[in-house]
Amino acid sequence: MDEQTGLRERKKQRTREAISNAAIDLFFEHGFDQVSISQVADAAEVSRRTLFAYFPAKEDLVLHRVADHETESARVIRAHPETPLSALREHFLDGLRRRDPVTGLCDIPEVLALYRLILSTPSLVLSMLRFRESAELAVAAELGESPVLSPLAARLAAAQIASVQWRLSMENHYRVANGVRADDAYPGAVEAAELAFDLLTHGLGTLDQR
Repeated sequence: MDEQTGLRERKKQRTREAISNAAIDLFFEHGFDQVSISQVADAAEVSRRTLFAYFPAKEDLVLHRVADHETESARVIRAHPETPLSALREHFLDGLRRRDPVTGLCDIPEVLALYRLILSTPSLVLSMLRFRESAELAVAAELGESPVLSPLAARLAAAQIASVQWRLSMENHYRVANGVRADDAYPGAVEAAELAFDLLTHGLGTLDQR
């Protein structure tokens, strides 16, 4: 990448961040549905055309903050094709240790506010579900590279993995959103994650042994 290309890319990134920051501030203050695209464009000092060039849908102004996580689990599996579940377990536990927002175990006010905005806005919840489905499909594609899994088995495994990660994240978020400090919630979050990945690893046969 030459210097001019690098400068253009940095300028694009600054513009993208400025638009998103202006949008998030407005959404926090007034609510997602109460803010128009024109208001966001005015606040960011760009045209509507420029805004849509960076964010094709209004929901993208919010969800781009978590877009990097869409293929995160798939990337972990790609890096550890022989031990995908063990790698995903360690990756999630490491995220808990780092208080990564994607694990739900994060009590930074801005992160809590973003979660609150998403979960209280139907169109954003729907977009998050599509995001989760895309993440699941990416995991299925990686698992499908294994010679020991059929395409159906890969899809079923991916569905279970995505559901477990989502549920762990939501449980952690609800706990923190209800006033529990992330540091205090950490031991329980680790215990829940270990249990969840044990169930993924060994199956649900123990349910018939009660």
